[in-house]
Amino acid sequence: MAGSNAPNENKKEKEAVIFDAACKVIRSKGFHQARITDIAQAAGISYGLVYHYFRSKADLFEAIQREWWQSLLNMMDVSDRKSISPEEKLADVVHYFLDVYENRPDMVHIFITEISRASSNLTPENLEWFKIFMSRTENIMAEAQSGRILRSDIRARYLTYIFLGGLETFLSTMVLENQPLKGRTQKQRIADAILEVFLNGARPKP
Repeated sequence: MAGSNAPNENKKEKEAVIFDAACKVIRSKGFHQARITDIAQAAGISYGLVYHYFRSKADLFEAIQREWWQSLLNMMDVSDRKSISPEEKLADVVHYFLDVYENRPDMVHIFITEISRASSNLTPENLEWFKIFMSRTENIMAEAQSGRILRSDIRARYLTYIFLGGLETFLSTMVLENQPLKGRTQKQRIADAILEVFLNGARPKP
């Protein structure tokens, strides 16, 4: 039984190596300048072997985007199942981005430079995921408005733009200046600052 799983495990390991190498190369060169030969070299494998697992550079980039959106939406699923407050759900979103930046900085770099700010790279499928993410975040805002946690005279959609725009701008600065996260304390301080400014700035008027 263990032997029968070996080919699948080996395939996943190879795909992961190629995936991580692609993230590093695309981060350093950008999607359009990255070449399969660069990715193969970074992965320590032959040029032809990359095509055994991915049909093209575009297919590989699609896998990176799919991993990003699915992981993000899975996190929101978990958050919803916890039956927590809207503030805690927003905190989960902030911590997710910071955790990924700490553990997989290449992914966040690609999201900022190649997905969020490069609409030409958004396929219809990825655009749909983006819309789902925005809609689900807007639902959190609406829930917070219903509970008088956030003011209701500003549209939930606008609150979504402000919240995610602030988070993305913060991350963009860290990405473009290659600023590392220096441990849990700094990460918590950043999360607290983003949430404090957003929540207090959007609280109902007395």
